[in-house]
Amino acid sequence: MDPFNLPAAMDGGTAKVVTDAAYGDGPRHKLDVYAPTEIGALAPVVFFIYGGGWSRGEKYEYQFVGQALASRGFIVVIADYRLYPEVSYPDFLYDSAAALGWVQDNIATYGGDPNRLFLAGHSAGAYNAVMLALDPSFLREFGVTMPIHGVAALSGPFDFYPFEYNEVRDVFGKAPNPEGTQPISLVTSEAPPMYLATGTTDPIVRMQNTERFAQKLKDSGVWVTTRYYEGFGHMEPVLAIGALWRWRMPVLDDMVAFFQMFGAFPSGVPYVAVAPEPPEQLPDAVAPMDQIVQQMNAMFQPIEN
Repeated sequence: MDPFNLPAAMDGGTAKVVTDAAYGDGPRHKLDVYAPTEIGALAPVVFFIYGGGWSRGEKYEYQFVGQALASRGFIVVIADYRLYPEVSYPDFLYDSAAALGWVQDNIATYGGDPNRLFLAGHSAGAYNAVMLALDPSFLREFGVTMPIHGVAALSGPFDFYPFEYNEVRDVFGKAPNPEGTQPISLVTSEAPPMYLATGTTDPIVRMQNTERFAQKLKDSGVWVTTRYYEGFGHMEPVLAIGALWRWRMPVLDDMVAFFQMFGAFPSGVPYVAVAPEPPEQLPDAVAPMDQIVQQMNAMFQPIEN
């Protein structure tokens, strides 16, 4: 992720205002907070959960996400959580719920409004975010009562049982009720609005996974916004949130427009999603980005068939 986190490749007008705040015991129970450098009234909060097949990932790798959303006026929280093989399902969900407990108790100190909370995530993190929104038992465990106004889920697995791949079997195989681990099985009319986005050529979590989940939400009367980014794979949607690759697709502005629909900013002014023009000439350090992304995608085993 290093190229996307270079200072020159990230949004300005933002700052990391909290580093390694402990929301529990242990080295993986820490979080960071990003904020606009100029903030007046309390701002909406985005709790972003990164992916990595539930077995890899570090919050510092997603600084570009924190600064991107902060540049649009959000207070952004990115928390580490325990991973396989240290834990398996559902422990990582309890970790994120515990981090949301910290948000509820502390975010106003850093300019965030706990009553305007949105969840977001990519890949396994999209799964985690959606599960926290669909199953209230996780948040209830930590006394979290903040309303979730919407969920933005990128490249997420929502319907992947039976578990066909080793990476998934390792994490979910011991669940006493496998069907109960699947977001598509937990949808009710009480679910919050959701924005679901995916690349059409994702080799890790195929586009059809998003299509099936979106249809289940619609059938249950839940608002769902879908975006299918033509010709892109698994990592590209989250990387395009950052300034370095934003010209490739309007993921960031699509997310912000969705959050605005459901009360992110009191002004109610619609947010228009527009991808910027590509740079006239990519610097040498950026030119091999496609190769880097291919290598990232190759790190992951498919989650669903």
